[in-house]
Amino acid sequence: MTPATSLGSTGLGGAARRDVQVVLWCSVLPMLAGALLPWVLLRPNRLAPGDYLRLPLPWLGLAVLAALLPAVVGRWRRHWVWLPAAAALSLGLWLLGTQTGAALVGQPPFARASAASGVWLYLLGAGIAVYGATLAAPEQRWSGWVWALPVAALLASGTLGSWSVLAEARSEGARWGQELAQHLRLVGTALGLAVGLGAPLAVWAASRPGVAAAVLGAANAIQTLPSLALLGLLIAPLSALATAFPALRAAGVSGIGVAPALTAMTLYALLPVLRNGVVALQGVSPSVLDAARGMGMSNVQRFWRVQLPLALPVWLGGVRQAAVLLVGVAAVAALIGAGGLGTYIFKGLQSAAADLILLGAVPAALLAIGLDAALRWLEGGLGRV
Repeated sequence: MTPATSLGSTGLGGAARRDVQVVLWCSVLPMLAGALLPWVLLRPNRLAPGDYLRLPLPWLGLAVLAALLPAVVGRWRRHWVWLPAAAALSLGLWLLGTQTGAALVGQPPFARASAASGVWLYLLGAGIAVYGATLAAPEQRWSGWVWALPVAALLASGTLGSWSVLAEARSEGARWGQELAQHLRLVGTALGLAVGLGAPLAVWAASRPGVAAAVLGAANAIQTLPSLALLGLLIAPLSALATAFPALRAAGVSGIGVAPALTAMTLYALLPVLRNGVVALQGVSPSVLDAARGMGMSNVQRFWRVQLPLALPVWLGGVRQAAVLLVGVAAVAALIGAGGLGTYIFKGLQSAAADLILLGAVPAALLAIGLDAALRWLEGGLGRV
């Protein structure tokens, strides 16, 4: 075994090697349990109880082998752990697609084949294995995303088309796209309003400790309120405003709908934008600002050319936190008629239809993860400039 390929002779220390192996072996148990548990729930329709189906024996053996490979490969070839980890995750989704398709053969069009507990446990273990692969070879940053290509291929080929969540998406048709667009509009508008209000407040408060404490205290007090309670508190005053000023009602302002949703979301997003802005601006070294002053820069020039560029990476971290927070609050706003992906979550809860819940929850989770990754990448890029 050469030093380049041995886990024991690479840059990872002994404690780090043990941690990686612990993570990889922790992925084995949920994958093995998932392979042995029911894989598909076949129901005659969306709401009726159904029958649980397990993996056929040949596929069960393949799933067990895929569950063991990441930990075994990680023991000897840490740079190759990403391959069995990504394969295990892709295999879990491929088996979901093929087994749901096989279960629906000969069934009526309104039958549904859902993912049973085995699928979710198996995918959880596979996700842990992918995470372990990133720990085993931290220099291979791409290793945590290798699975995305085969999963995209499965979606594009229609292999997962029989899965009940995608079947519900097809039945919803254009409306699902409209609700997704509405969710994005709510998040984007609220984030823009929060940055537009919070950025000037942060700049004003950064040089005034008393003002900063008061502003951050008020924003923190708002965030202590549950989102549903805040939405409820806004119904009465906005209804009164719309009644007193018909022009506001004509513009779409009322006690329910988009207006209270955007108000609550903007208030919720203010704290991370304000807090990180104040901390970032106050954290710029005074010696740097003194050097800029010595070069003859005015206060405005020092802010735009020195203080803001240095503070921007930390400040953007607050914007990222606000964006991820808003994805969740926008889902709750569906309760007051604001629309968005939360419409499917609450519709599914009311009718005990898990597939509808996932139709709203899974895209919302992926949207939050995507926003976090994109803004984190931008934050890191600004930090290296």
